[in-house]
Amino acid sequence: MRLTIFWERMADHFGAEYADSFARDHVMAELGGRTVHEALDAGWDAKDVWRAVCTAMDVPADKR
Repeated sequence: MRLTIFWERMADHFGAEYADSFARDHVMAELGGRTVHEALDAGWDAKDVWRAVCTAMDVPADKR
């Protein structure tokens, strides 16, 4: 998954402003105790990060 698609999905689900705030501030066990930004900066694949967000935040199946 390209990062542009990842951020589009984040904005679609959380709203454009909250998506970035969530990505900076929300630490997730699914990402090894990292935020979204930290996981992406550490080299995690955007698709895996999106899956972790979906699991942690109960994103509906039709939005995954």
